[in-house]
Amino acid sequence: MSAYGFAHLRSRRDHPDVIAYLERIQATLDPFDGRFVVHGPPTEVVEGTWPGSMVLIEFPGLAEARAWYDSPAYRAILHLRTDHIEGDLLLIEGVGPGYDPAERARTLRTGTGTGTGTGTGTVARPTA
Repeated sequence: MSAYGFAHLRSRRDHPDVIAYLERIQATLDPFDGRFVVHGPPTEVVEGTWPGSMVLIEFPGLAEARAWYDSPAYRAILHLRTDHIEGDLLLIEGVGPGYDPAERARTLRTGTGTGTGTGTGTVARPTA
């Protein structure tokens, strides 16, 4: 099942390090079959507010997304972005083609399975 790296970049600076990061990131994605799906502006905010921009990178699965993020090649360039752009990055698994939101609602209503409202559903990862 596909997984995604979703970044909310709240500040944007065209610093030379950020340009170098952009020049080098695809080479870190290729071994894990990662590809950009969404990369920055323009955005159309239709509900609420959205300060900044977003990036969405697709991977074949969560294992590949984690392996990319933890790879020496990506770790070597990560600081080029994080030193100059404030933001958050999430790794999240997608839903399959047969996903039914009504089934999810039934699960939530009965309190069986995941998503009973008792937790956030997030896993904290140590930062580098």
